[in-house]
Amino acid sequence: MALKDTVYQTLRDVPYPGMTRDIVSFGIVEGVADHDGQIEVRLAMSHLPEDVQAQLKEAVSAALVALPDVKKLTLRIGTPAFAKNASKPKAGPRRLPGVHAVIAVGSGKGGVGKSTVAVNLAVALRQRGLRVGILDADVHGPNVPRMLGVHTLPPNQSHTLLPADAYGIKVMSLGLIAPTDQPVIWRGPMVDKLIREFFDRVAWGELDVLVVDLPPGTGDAQLALTQRIELDGVVIVSTPQGVALDDAIRGLQMFRQVNVPVLGLVENMSLFVCPNCGHESHLFDGGTVRTAAARLGVPLLAEIPIVPAVRAGGDEGHPAAADAASLPGLIFAGLAENVQAQLARQASTQAA
Repeated sequence: MALKDTVYQTLRDVPYPGMTRDIVSFGIVEGVADHDGQIEVRLAMSHLPEDVQAQLKEAVSAALVALPDVKKLTLRIGTPAFAKNASKPKAGPRRLPGVHAVIAVGSGKGGVGKSTVAVNLAVALRQRGLRVGILDADVHGPNVPRMLGVHTLPPNQSHTLLPADAYGIKVMSLGLIAPTDQPVIWRGPMVDKLIREFFDRVAWGELDVLVVDLPPGTGDAQLALTQRIELDGVVIVSTPQGVALDDAIRGLQMFRQVNVPVLGLVENMSLFVCPNCGHESHLFDGGTVRTAAARLGVPLLAEIPIVPAVRAGGDEGHPAAADAASLPGLIFAGLAENVQAQLARQASTQAA
């Protein structure tokens, strides 16, 4: 194999900071030249934050200087092709027409109740009088339809997909299109295509907030979303368990690296409340997410206890937040209020 090809192959094993996708497929590597072992790599990343550029330089250098045939390595930092020609339409994230704010709900790992938080947050925002939509972008685990009690979509209008309606919320999910008992075995390009379809073909109409339920982790769906749509913020969900919180912080840092505002952290399953006597039991170490939020300089948006009604509501298609006077309803109402406050804060900061 030619050295140039070896260099490309090596760079395909270098991930973008905080993500699983490599820098070649990400479009960072613009070219490689080999002059008798003197390697020149052109990296299109001058538009990235300085700390990300530094991480990439270090990672690329460490990977390539270890190759036995590389005598000298030169890194050339340039501007991405889309930014070189001002006459061309601007690439990158765009605003979604008619939608005032788009917020993502993410987590570092599965099983922490991210979809439960996303669905109940959407319901609580609707109860505050907002026009709300929810997009289930968790391609491999589309649970939002079940949690909201919807099973089908309205008939299409030409090439436009009409979202379902539940609790006054517009709902779109792969779970409303594909058979519910069939696994989705897709690689990155298919995930990217689906995300694009959900934004380009769905008739969302006028919304105050679109909540996007992301899959866990820092993979293709997160990347596709941040590249396609300008997010107004992300809510990160974690349990108090250390391993869940570690992954949640990785997810938070990923969004920071791609310049998405972090609205705050949500501690789910903070404690167990006995439905019979009301006794509170801490199943995990208490306060870990609150401590992490303070250390990271982000708000703690809510601490949600383990309440059987929340689980039952999700399974039965009746979100706990719909019962506004219940304990979960009050907690999710507080979460919605805090999210609105953070969105307002972001808007005022950008306007200043």
